[in-house]
Amino acid sequence: MNEREQIIRLWFNMWLQQKDLGIDEIFTDDVIYIESWSPKYENRATVKHWFEEWNTRGKVLVWDIKQFFHKENQTVVEWYFKNRMENGRIEEFDGISLVEWTSNSKIRFLKEFGCNLNNYNPYQNSDTPQLKEEKANWF
Repeated sequence: MNEREQIIRLWFNMWLQQKDLGIDEIFTDDVIYIESWSPKYENRATVKHWFEEWNTRGKVLVWDIKQFFHKENQTVVEWYFKNRMENGRIEEFDGISLVEWTSNSKIRFLKEFGCNLNNYNPYQNSDTPQLKEEKANWF
């Protein structure tokens, strides 16, 4: 298995196990990590704090990898994600992460993009779009 794929799998497994299994080894000190819904963490210490704090409020139930794409110092990973927060709310969506690597295979930049699972064809019954009356989840 590709070393970069192993590192990404390790990061996802940390969330599934709710354990820091090597945050210091996989991220640079000055990493920039942007979640799909806007939070931005600008160093490893903040990423580590977020990981530890978030896991007191929620549990990642599933973070399945669908596929990887690699080009030079970048990797894109497509995934499916599902969590449950302590208040009982469940969130799930498809997503991708864009990862930039250092020459020694540490993550220096990671940006997530999310996609709502409730897809539909607004033109299924008409040439005029029939849009659902629901709040859009902007990831």
